[in-house]
Parts: sequence; structure tokens; C-alpha cells
Amino acid sequence: MKSGKITPSRTFWASVPPWLIIGCALILVPIFVVMTLQSIAKQRELTTRLLIEKGEAIIRSFEAGSRTGAGMQWGSFQLQKLLIETAEQPGVDYLILTDRKGVILADSDPSMIGESYGADLDLKNGPAKQTLWRRVPNPEGADTFEVYRPLASPHGEEWLIFVGLDMSPVLAAQRQDTRNIVLMAATLLLIGFAGIFSLFLAQGYRSARTSLSRVKAFSDGLVENLPIGLVAVDQRNRITAFNQTAETILGRDAKDVLGKSADEVLPDACKTVLRDLEAGGGVIEREMDCTVGGGSIPLEVIAATLYDDDGGYIGKVVLFRDMTELFRLKEEVERNRRLASVGSLAAGVAHEVRNPLSSIKGFATYLHGKYGDEEDKEVADIVIREVDRLNRVVGQLLELSRPAELKKERKEVGAVILHSLKVIEGQAKEKGIAIQADLPPGVPAVMMDPDGIEQVLLNLCLNALEAMEQGGVLSVSLRKDSDRRVRVEVSDTGPGIGRDEISRIFDPYFTTKPSGMGLGLAVVHKVVEAHGGELQVESAPGKGTTVSILLPAD
Repeated sequence: MKSGKITPSRTFWASVPPWLIIGCALILVPIFVVMTLQSIAKQRELTTRLLIEKGEAIIRSFEAGSRTGAGMQWGSFQLQKLLIETAEQPGVDYLILTDRKGVILADSDPSMIGESYGADLDLKNGPAKQTLWRRVPNPEGADTFEVYRPLASPHGEEWLIFVGLDMSPVLAAQRQDTRNIVLMAATLLLIGFAGIFSLFLAQGYRSARTSLSRVKAFSDGLVENLPIGLVAVDQRNRITAFNQTAETILGRDAKDVLGKSADEVLPDACKTVLRDLEAGGGVIEREMDCTVGGGSIPLEVIAATLYDDDGGYIGKVVLFRDMTELFRLKEEVERNRRLASVGSLAAGVAHEVRNPLSSIKGFATYLHGKYGDEEDKEVADIVIREVDRLNRVVGQLLELSRPAELKKERKEVGAVILHSLKVIEGQAKEKGIAIQADLPPGVPAVMMDPDGIEQVLLNLCLNALEAMEQGGVLSVSLRKDSDRRVRVEVSDTGPGIGRDEISRIFDPYFTTKPSGMGLGLAVVHKVVEAHGGELQVESAPGKGTTVSILLPAD
């Protein structure tokens, strides 16, 4: 094993709280110690009872023999012989018969007859037939278990009989039983430890599994609902994660791409980023145009290589965000900034220009009436027309520079559309342009300035008519875009607008028409913005143009 490596067993024991082991010990050890001591005590008590019963059986056997001998008028010799024969039973160390004074009357060792034995025992106060016992030390070996009690002689005298039993087998059996009991207690203790430990581990496993499930559900939900696209690939470059935003941006379903090679699924721009990661890039951040479904989407891409805790390579992850809306907002901010600058300039210019224009128009009118020459009158008329045109430009500039003053009322958008189409109907017929209106019922009324919205519609429709030189179709549709917005679309079948020009069509003085001033769409943008609405433009060269007006329906 390499130094510094943490094995699973070390990790396991390191994760075991010490209070768990201490608690198990405090609970189980006293219980099993008490149980073991009780078992040992019961075993010793049972052994003692068995020895007492064995001693009593020997005493009863001797007593029965002595009674039989009394009937046959045995003497002391026959009694001594009976005692010796009785003492020859297995496990009997000695058999002694004494009188009340402790003088040995008969002994399994005949040399002890006449000696004193048991004189120190007090049996006068006990029951006549009570069997007593004691443990007699033996310096040469195992102790002797001695059973004794009073015994009535055939001649009416009172004797004492002592039976000494060998404790060697009993002590050996006791030691073996004690070992077995301790071993069993230790085994049960370990089983108890294992049981309690297993319960805690099972609870810990259940808690860990629940926590892991919650974390997994949270992380899966977080990844799935991220507002940015996420794609993860494994070591074999196969896709392992593909969230909802990635589905929306790339136009692919997760169920169709999971497990497939990234080279088969991802667009070229993302594949380039993955190759750059393999070339040694740690974290890559860049903005790029990504071709998806025949169109181009500006993306902000962040890619990184993934490693496990041991530093092993496990895959790559790519995060990307659609920058279309952000770029649109930037353009909107820039346009508003330009409009504000133009408005400030227009206010000053209009003030300085209008007075001289009034003087010029006055002199031109004077000259037109004073001179009768037709050529001079024509020149004066030209001056008057140009002054009027300049006045209109100045008026539009002033309108662009002032905040829009709206007189809102709740009105049906369809009625305003119909009125606007009536105004341009004659011009459309002159150019051979068909007008199509899709105005379904049930579209909610909108709080708006009818004159302002009509001005917006007229400007858009007139631009559409001017864009279609050789006939075409002007379409105006109305529908409920959502619970909070109403959508009006003005479409033409003209030549369309290039991508570079779309971002500038609402700028003041930007126009593609030879006679245009470039202020109409700027005014349209200002009025719609004042209503809290939004303008959207879709166009491509050769495919016509659609301008959408989104108005709040509250």
C-alpha cells in the first residue's frame, strides 16, 4: 500500500463515532458480566447439591447396611469391613464413623480408629437428621468435599458419619464449565456488540441513503433546471448529461442523445472547445457563433475537465448560454442612448432653426405675391415647399426629443387596425398590393393611446407598401400572445432586410429609402416603448419582413 492512501477499512473505522463503541460497552458489558457471574454461581450451587446428594446416598447405603448387620448381630469388625467396602466407591476419599465426642469408631483407614475427629463441630443444636457439608483443605492436592450428619446406632447410641468426596473431577469440570460460560458470554457479548453496531450502521446507512437521495434529487433538479445549457461527456467522449436548456438551445431531446458520441450530437463550435480541452486547456471561456438547425446562435461557452478525488480523469463538462437576448438588450440600450443624444441635439437645433425658417417662408411668400413672373413664382413656391419640409423634419425631431404623452383608454386593438388599414387602402390599390387582415374575436382590449398606436401601425404599413414595388401582400394579424400580452404582426412580401441592417432600423436617420428621413421607425419604437410594449423584427433578404408589436394586456 502506498503511503498516504486511505483504504476503505480505514475510512470505515474513521467514520465510526467513538461514542457508539463506548455506549455499546457501557450497555452490554455490565449485563453480560452479571449474567456470567450468575451462571457460574448457579453452576457451583448445582455442583455442591450434586456432591451433597452423592454423600447422602453413600451415608444412606452405609446406614442400610449397618441396620442389616444389627439384625444379624454384627460386631465392630463387620461394621469396619462394611465401612471400608462402602468407601471403595469411586470418588470417595474416606469414610469415618465417630461417637458424639469425636472418637473414631470406624474408619476407611483402620489406623485412625481411636483417634479424635470432628470434636470441634457443634451438632447439638441442629436437627437430628440434618445433613451438613464443609470443604476440607488438602495440601497434597484438590480439596475434599466432606458431607456429615448424625447417625443412630443399632444399640441406641448416636454416631456421626463423615464422607469425604474427591473434588478433583468436580473442580476440573467446574473450571471447564467456567471457561465455557465465559466463552459463551464473550461470544454473546460480541454478538450483542455486532447486533447493536449493525442497528446503528443500518440506521446510518438508511440516513446516508436518504441524504444521498435528497442530494441526488436536488443536484439532478438543479442541473435539469439550470438557465444555461449543460452537457457532460465521459472518458469515452459519450454524453452522460444533457439538461432542458441544452435541449432548447441545440434542438435535440436528451433521450435521443444520452449515451451517444459527442461528435455525433454537438455542433462544430462545441466540438472545437472539447478538442481544445484535450490539448491541455484547464478551463476555457469564449464567445462564439454556433450553427444550429440552419441558423446561427451567439453562445457564451465555458468548458472544463472533470477529475475525481484521486486526480483521475472522468470526463468533461460544457456550459453554454444563448446570448441572443443579451445582445438584443445591449442593442436596445445603445439605441436608447443614441435616441437620447439625438433628442437632446434635436431640441436645440429645432429651436435655432424654426425662427429662421419662419422668416425665410415669410420672404418667399412675399416674393411670390409681389412678382408676376412665372419663373420667379415657381422659385418662391420651391422655397416655400422646402421650408415646409424642413418644418416637418423639425417637428419630428421635437416629437422624438419630448417624452411621449399618452392618453390611454381601454380599446379593442382590432378596431384601431381596421381604421389604419382604411387609411392606406387607396395607396395599396394603386400599387396592386393585396391587404390581408386576420383579426379573430375574443382578443382582450388593451389600455392604450389610440392615436399613438394608429401612428405606429400607419408607419409600419406605409414602410411595407414602399418596400413592395411590384405588387405583393400586406398582412396584419392579431392574437393573444399570452395571459399578459397581445401581439400584432405586420408582414410584407418585399425584398427583406439584411442581418446587419436589422439592428439599426430603429435608429434615427437610418433609412434604406432614397427619399426617407429615417425618423418614422424611431418614432414607432418610442411610442411602443412608452406603452410598455416590445418590438420584434424577423426578416431575411428575399423573404419579406415581419414586425411584431407586443402590448401589455393588463
